[in-house]
Amino acid sequence: MDSSRHSEQRGRDTILSTIMAHFWFKCFGTMGFILAFFAAYIYLLKNPGAQVTTMPLTAVDRFVVFEPLSLWIYLSLWIYLSLPPTLMKTRREIIDYGVRIGGLCLVGLGIFYFWPTAVPPANIDWAKYPGMAFLKGVDAAGNACPSLHVATAVFSAIWLHHQLRDMGAGRWLRIGNGLWCAGIVYSAVATKQHVSLDVLAGLVLGVAGVYLSLLIYPDRARATAE
Repeated sequence: MDSSRHSEQRGRDTILSTIMAHFWFKCFGTMGFILAFFAAYIYLLKNPGAQVTTMPLTAVDRFVVFEPLSLWIYLSLWIYLSLPPTLMKTRREIIDYGVRIGGLCLVGLGIFYFWPTAVPPANIDWAKYPGMAFLKGVDAAGNACPSLHVATAVFSAIWLHHQLRDMGAGRWLRIGNGLWCAGIVYSAVATKQHVSLDVLAGLVLGVAGVYLSLLIYPDRARATAE
């Protein structure tokens, strides 16, 4: 029992020291990455390269009802995305990770340009839900498939799983990581920002993005993926 508690304490100390390494570089780097992505995303939203395709609904979309409270899970992605670089020790690791997830985002943005998509109207009075009305105003239901919200969450979840395991984090932290990612995936449909086909495509893109990046950068990936 004492050995187990000592191991958990050592894991917590390791995580804390890693978080503090290059702290401001991580903060401003992550914010800059997100701002650059949003600028490109909104530009393509307003300037599609082709006619916009409306995504079809499936039985899953009819089963998952609109849930206003899922908005907070949906928005939590922007905190979640910051966690993998936060748990990196060197600037090189952080920059390499930014290149990898940046490649995934570029693939998604390329798809949005050549095949712009949107979700069908949800027949919901958004004025009754101020938070959702704000989201719809900022992030209109375009650039739908694949869902980059889902793709980046899955990409982050896989990296976090390996990072937490390698740091000796407790099992509950790893379970919490999986549940957080699952919540974000669910919220993409529950907020009616995406339909199930968008989510499925996002899952595929996220998983493929991780493993393709490991093939492209095998030396740097080995410490994280083994």
